[in-house]
Amino acid sequence: MANPLRKTMVYLGLADEDYDDAVEQAPVAAPAPSGSARPAPVTPLRRAAAPRTAPAGMNEILTVHPRHYKDAQTIAESFREGIPVIINLTQMSEPEARRLIDFASGLSMGLYGKIERVTSKVFLLSPEHVAISGDQAEAESEVDASFFDR
Repeated sequence: MANPLRKTMVYLGLADEDYDDAVEQAPVAAPAPSGSARPAPVTPLRRAAAPRTAPAGMNEILTVHPRHYKDAQTIAESFREGIPVIINLTQMSEPEARRLIDFASGLSMGLYGKIERVTSKVFLLSPEHVAISGDQAEAESEVDASFFDR
């Protein structure tokens, strides 16, 4: 019996049916001795987790009051260097603020960080090595989720 890929190729006219029979009857070569075969190198799909401690020189938190979407570059550069960023969106229009938060969410996801809402228009981007403590259940119930619902 032929494999499903071969059957599909025959059905689509990409292979001949006669060839299918010839392949099934062909003798199979003996496998190489296991002593001479080397295992293939493995490339990890995800990078190793960074240590949960802060870098030696980390002693700042950047607070940004963006007015336009182009201020996202400042946020990205600082966050990429491992600096926590507080984003205050009170001076932005709502469509641009949504766009900036979408960007910041992707940025934090891509760099294994977290994004947390502090108030309805203030967000905290924390890198992977920064631990945030506090009563999260209370903070989530106090913050109105209407910013994302509009």
